[in-house]
Amino acid sequence: MKISGGVLCGGGARSNAVPLFLSRRISSLHISSSSSISDHVSFVKDVAATQPPQHLSQLLAILKTRGDTIISPGAKQGLIPLAIPLSQNSSGAVTALLRWPTAPPKLEMPVVEVRKHGVWLLAKTVDQYIHRILVEEDAKNSQERNEELFNASADAGEKLYRKGDFAESGISNLDGYLLKEVGIFPDVLERKVKRHFEEGDQVSALVTGEFYAKKEHFPGFARPFVFNAEVMLRVGRKVEAKDAARGALKSPWWTLGCMYQDVANIAQWDDEQIEYIKEKVTEEGRQEDLKKGKAPAQVVLDEAAFLLDLASIEGNWDDYLEQIAKCYEEAELNDVAKFILYKS
Repeated sequence: MKISGGVLCGGGARSNAVPLFLSRRISSLHISSSSSISDHVSFVKDVAATQPPQHLSQLLAILKTRGDTIISPGAKQGLIPLAIPLSQNSSGAVTALLRWPTAPPKLEMPVVEVRKHGVWLLAKTVDQYIHRILVEEDAKNSQERNEELFNASADAGEKLYRKGDFAESGISNLDGYLLKEVGIFPDVLERKVKRHFEEGDQVSALVTGEFYAKKEHFPGFARPFVFNAEVMLRVGRKVEAKDAARGALKSPWWTLGCMYQDVANIAQWDDEQIEYIKEKVTEEGRQEDLKKGKAPAQVVLDEAAFLLDLASIEGNWDDYLEQIAKCYEEAELNDVAKFILYKS
């Protein structure tokens, strides 16, 4: 059963373990070759009703230079409605910004990869993602390196990374440099754990898995807890794996980084969680919460979060848009409601 707690960036009640502030291929996207970089800045400001990241234009230029196709920011059909599409690569993966519904004004939007069942965190900020891309490009040999990418980064690149720093650092492992000099990233930490297992070092794998799942590292995201559950399961700690999986399911299900059922299996839950949430989004469930003294605005924010959870199970986001938007309207978050319903 879900444990009520503070208001998350996602807009609903979750465990107190999460702080307040807070198929990979997507088909039928509207890819607009005429969509200019300035369109995204305007969209973030005027439609998503939030502050555009300072170096968003530079990130878009970098994505375009590395071969991605820039997508119209309003091409949200079929995607999780909290995403602001940026680009699509040759394999069909979509890079986007994540617009938390109830995030504090100064919290920058993270960069994510959009997947059928939700999102995968690429970087906690646009600057961090630009920094990572530049380091990874600089780590390539001179024949493979795309010098135009550094030019595309313009002043952001000059501010964030000096070409040659990776080679001069003496750190031979690219992932090691990223963790030490750029920031922590889910895929990098997961690779580190897998390397420890390959080397037969279970202790280091467990320590890194626990580090990954520390509350303060990726607030609002369930993926670290899911991965930690998988690590526990791999070393035969079934009870701890079950607890970690249940902890993951207290965060938004669209941040699990995998299908809901994969985590529910580790948590040893059948359909009771889904049935519980379905009850919470009925009128009876709403009235029950109000009778318990929960503030009306919090009740509808919780309902919006639960609806996003339900939509993530099948990835059928568009079926829930009207209901989700109505919840935000009732919570007097009209800008968020309009963003949710926006269609280009």
